[in-house]
Amino acid sequence: MSVRDIRILGDSALRVRCSEVESINDEVRQLVDDLLDTMYAADGIGLAAPQVGIPLRVFVYDVREPEVEPGALINPRFVEAGGTIRDTEGCLSIPGLNETVERYAEVVVEGLDREGREVRIEATDLLSRCLQHENDHLDGILFIDRLSPLKRKLLLNKWAKMDESEKRPAGAF
Repeated sequence: MSVRDIRILGDSALRVRCSEVESINDEVRQLVDDLLDTMYAADGIGLAAPQVGIPLRVFVYDVREPEVEPGALINPRFVEAGGTIRDTEGCLSIPGLNETVERYAEVVVEGLDREGREVRIEATDLLSRCLQHENDHLDGILFIDRLSPLKRKLLLNKWAKMDESEKRPAGAF
């Protein structure tokens, strides 16, 4: 297991639509373990493979709530979604920027776990938001893409003015 470098806004790896994982093997399991290590080291609650430069449909999550086990989803697909909720989001790939984003309030996601077993997650609240945010990464979408053009422009202007030392991953998802 190891901590990998997190790609930052502007890196082309963040804008790629990721490929499906063809088979769960030791390399994929190692990727899951590395994603978890990297997420915890950056104090995040989720991390997707493209954020470490790997264009595969894999992400990990740990919303740090006692009733929600940490996990990984491989080849996730959303099968149900309902309601909407607005809350603040940040991203390990865009450190220092946060903004209110509207997401589905409830989702049902199916996919595979680290061992290749089928899983079904019925999520609300923070877990629902996290799963949607991480899945967006698999399609090359960042949370800033879900903002109005004006809010997005304001955040990007703020980003451009930030010192390079402020553009290091820390405590977001």
